[in-house]
Amino acid sequence: MKTEHFRKKLEIEKARLESEMGGIGRRNPSVPNDWEAAPSETDVEADPVDQADVVTSRETNLSILADLEARFDSILSALARIEKKTYGKCEVCGGKIEEARLEANPTATTCTEDL
Repeated sequence: MKTEHFRKKLEIEKARLESEMGGIGRRNPSVPNDWEAAPSETDVEADPVDQADVVTSRETNLSILADLEARFDSILSALARIEKKTYGKCEVCGGKIEEARLEANPTATTCTEDL
């Protein structure tokens, strides 16, 4: 298996996701490897419509951030499997995950038979 090839793909995707998450959130200083929505930076009392826009925007960002963070966590898990030398092994049957499947989804944890 081309483990280094997949490590590079995962590292590139990890960096891309970190950049995206940094655009709408920030690392949570209280919890390692956790992200939170960036606080809104308003220092004046907004009218109700503006306040509603801020709340809606924050909720949207929280939803997007949750999705990005889940993908980020799956990449961290895949990188950990590479380190443990278990990458490419199906978590259900113990067989090999097809390289074509890993090429399409480098974070896959099961072979196509055990989807």
